[in-house]
Amino acid sequence: MLLDDNKNDDFTFDDGFDDLNTIDISESVKHQEKEAKENNDREHSVLYELFSYLKILCIAIVIALITNNFIIINATVPTGSMTNTILEGDRLIGFRFSYLFSEPQRGDIIIFKWPDDPNEKFVKRVIGLPGDCVEIKKETDGVHVYVNGELLNEPYLREEMYTAKDYTFLVPADSYFVMGDNRNDSKDSRYWTNTYVPKENIIAKAIFKYYSTFKSLTTKYY
Repeated sequence: MLLDDNKNDDFTFDDGFDDLNTIDISESVKHQEKEAKENNDREHSVLYELFSYLKILCIAIVIALITNNFIIINATVPTGSMTNTILEGDRLIGFRFSYLFSEPQRGDIIIFKWPDDPNEKFVKRVIGLPGDCVEIKKETDGVHVYVNGELLNEPYLREEMYTAKDYTFLVPADSYFVMGDNRNDSKDSRYWTNTYVPKENIIAKAIFKYYSTFKSLTTKYY
């Protein structure tokens, strides 16, 4: 049989290169997609972890603010008016709910708004309760405090108290007569214009003291 040179014979020669190139490109794309997904997952993981830390930090800050403003008081005492019970520079923790269901008792150390200027906060000891008669008398053996005619036992005093004259105070209802333990260097009910501490001025009862160098984190109570 003779071949017709003028006739175009169509045929293809498959050497496999096109398929290999297709496979190589497909694998490369898949690898790139996998890397992109892994990088995206890592970024999301880091962001999620960072968000978790920030959420914990925010919760801690909120709890601290609520605790410090509604449950306890963290205070610093810059004066020696309560020496030796509370020294100058000592820190106090006061519990705001101490008198929610009870009344202050004689001998309690309280944190309160100063009656002469509620913007200032004081720390003193309760001496006279509502209805009490508190007398400060200069006698031959020293100066003594009497409550309703009975001598008040005060083992917490640092030294003998001095006074230029005798005093008598009748404590009104819902109010308290307070003094510092350092009687000779204490700005207290004996000398205020508004002598007594109304119950609504009482912020908290001091429950314990500690010392800290973080002075700027606390509020000053005199």
